[in-house]
Amino acid sequence: MSDCGEKAVSVIGFIGSVFSPWYRWSGRKNPANHCCINVATYGKGGRFTMTDRGASALRVTDDTLQVGPSWMHWTGDSLVIDIDEISGPPVISRVRGQITVTPDYLTGTEMLLTPEGTHVWRPFAPSARITVDLEAKGWQWTGHSYFDANFGTRALEDDFSYWTWGRYPLRDGALCFYDATRRDGSELAVGLKFDKSGNIKTLNPPDKTTFKRSLWQVRRETRADPGYQPRQVKPMLDAPFYTRAAVRTRFEGEETVGVHEALDLNRFRSPWLKPMLAVRVPRRANWRF
Repeated sequence: MSDCGEKAVSVIGFIGSVFSPWYRWSGRKNPANHCCINVATYGKGGRFTMTDRGASALRVTDDTLQVGPSWMHWTGDSLVIDIDEISGPPVISRVRGQITVTPDYLTGTEMLLTPEGTHVWRPFAPSARITVDLEAKGWQWTGHSYFDANFGTRALEDDFSYWTWGRYPLRDGALCFYDATRRDGSELAVGLKFDKSGNIKTLNPPDKTTFKRSLWQVRRETRADPGYQPRQVKPMLDAPFYTRAAVRTRFEGEETVGVHEALDLNRFRSPWLKPMLAVRVPRRANWRF
């Protein structure tokens, strides 16, 4: 998010594009054949890009993930992301430029989201600075950011019915809340606080508090001090099964605005949704370097 709060960007590198209908229709047998670098920009002139590409577009080394014309490269102290994508409807245009994420620190923390370890979360850098330099007027800015990853060996909708996640900056660090309802009825409820040196404290998080549903009526909740009502302050991504927004909440008396996500996997597993997603997620099976 930009320091002024007016703009934001999300970049996700997928090997096995979990939200791609093409990957689902393929039977999810070959993750490398459904790879993607998804870029979404939020604010005036925002765009959304998510092209499902075939295995010929994928190149991976110890420090680089390349998918077709875009790539991410770890320099040793920063993650440099070079973007050259085409946005989807309603505005089709080129999204090109460079984004640099520089962590304040790196963690070795890894958290199992299911007891058997079929899904794992890695908060590599819960606190970082970001520099955005895109080839579009007004899309040159700096701000605060984070860098994390998820890994899985089963489909999300097979193990979860709903989850919500939030990362909130603090004066002395950052908060991450991860809550999920598993298919077996058990609950994941994790709160982590990271100080400016990367030290981690496991929290007994405050109660979950619901707030206004998204435009597609996806249920939303996050953690907040008793009696405090969280609220959306900036819309970002709004889909029938998924929502991302800047949300204001309060923890131990400190108000903070962070990125919040909610995912309804009962909706996502519905077959009627996949053709809708295909409009926003084009398939480009062949690529030549």
